[in-house]
Amino acid sequence: MLSKKTAFQALSFTLLLACSLLASAANLPDFTQLVEKAAPAVVNISTTQQVQKRTSRIPQEVPEIFRHFFGEMPEGFEQEPSKKHQQSLGSGFIISEDGYILTNNHVIENADEIMVRLNDRRELVAELIGSDPSSDLALLKVKAKGLPVVKMGNSDQLKVGEWVLAIGSPFGFDYSVTAGIVSAKGRSLPNETYVPFIQTDVAINPGNSGGPLFNLNGEVVGINSQIYTRSGGFMGLSFAIPMQVAFDVAEQLKSQGRVSRGWLGVAIQDVNRDLAESFGLEKPQGALVANVDPEGPGAKGGLIAGDIILQVNGKTINTSSDLPPTVGRIRPGEKGRFVVMRNGSRKTLNIAVGERPNAPQVGNQIGGATSAPIAADRLGLKVEIVPTALKERWFVDNGVQITEVSADSAAAIAGLRQGDVLVSIAGKEITSPMQFGNLVKALPTNQSLAVRLVRRGSPLFVALRIND
Repeated sequence: MLSKKTAFQALSFTLLLACSLLASAANLPDFTQLVEKAAPAVVNISTTQQVQKRTSRIPQEVPEIFRHFFGEMPEGFEQEPSKKHQQSLGSGFIISEDGYILTNNHVIENADEIMVRLNDRRELVAELIGSDPSSDLALLKVKAKGLPVVKMGNSDQLKVGEWVLAIGSPFGFDYSVTAGIVSAKGRSLPNETYVPFIQTDVAINPGNSGGPLFNLNGEVVGINSQIYTRSGGFMGLSFAIPMQVAFDVAEQLKSQGRVSRGWLGVAIQDVNRDLAESFGLEKPQGALVANVDPEGPGAKGGLIAGDIILQVNGKTINTSSDLPPTVGRIRPGEKGRFVVMRNGSRKTLNIAVGERPNAPQVGNQIGGATSAPIAADRLGLKVEIVPTALKERWFVDNGVQITEVSADSAAAIAGLRQGDVLVSIAGKEITSPMQFGNLVKALPTNQSLAVRLVRRGSPLFVALRIND
């Protein structure tokens, strides 16, 4: 039996715990009103695609027992074309009363028919106004008036840790609501050059694609687009396209049916610690210009290989992935203010950006050797002159090609490979194997040195350190 004192203490503790839980619950957001107001402007999107398929037609003279058990048709049996309908499901949201709808490009890609189902269960055929694979966005239009619309928010004002909510159709379950917080901003994903994604822990699954991401004010701040998963389902890493990016794309698709983006005509890479030291930076930051198209807007504006772009129009470039979306948002023909690090000093360039070409250039395979190699023993490699055909293919004027890299050498540790074409080292251009050998002899020890090279047609910098 518990004493009265002990029982009273236990009761008091229970009451305190209950009050604490109630207080905590009172601090959590209530999403009910937000959902009631926003849900009518969210739509379900289904698409149909006709796929040609060939089926076997068994001749009538074949006995029925064989017709029943044939798994694969023997040679000579006829094949008849047929059509198969494939459906995909996604989400979207209405941005104007006259029927404009935003969704993901991958939701409607290659569709022969797009159906939009509204909150009131009406189903309307949608017209594709335009799509932009680079940002994974598409603009649709349905014939209707007086439709409910979402409120537009400013994704630039989002803060990490802020509550957000998604409405969509995961696995076809219409108008499912999930909530979470903003985990990070400005995320760069593989093959997604022009979108600084918003990362959240909102539960997103197949079918949520193209649906809106709301802040607590009921404003759309993003479009749910991708998830990171190993299982095929939600794992706590969801990515949304910022509304500022989406709104710009939608306006261009609406007005001209396509999207034009700013372009510099440069190849860039990240700056690691060793490269930062070799270029005189206090810390690894910026986008290192590995190569410049001589006919591109960057070259005409004064950019050269070896420049490190630190700012564009006042926006800090922390990593190379920050540069493409920042430049991409500058309209072609407009000037941008670029702050670069060159030879240890900061320099400001005003560059009129061009329009991004549709197809990037792709490097070709390396060519063969044409001369006897020259050894550079301090680096642990051998080099030779660059074959003429390779120079033309890779647009290389000078340099030397690596024919051999010794294991555990300074060159191997730096990541140099057989077939690389070395263009410059420590800021000095390489003109021939003999001149390169002399340059290597004079290089300082225990110091990071920037090496510019071309690998399989792609230019880049690596940091090299000689420890004699």
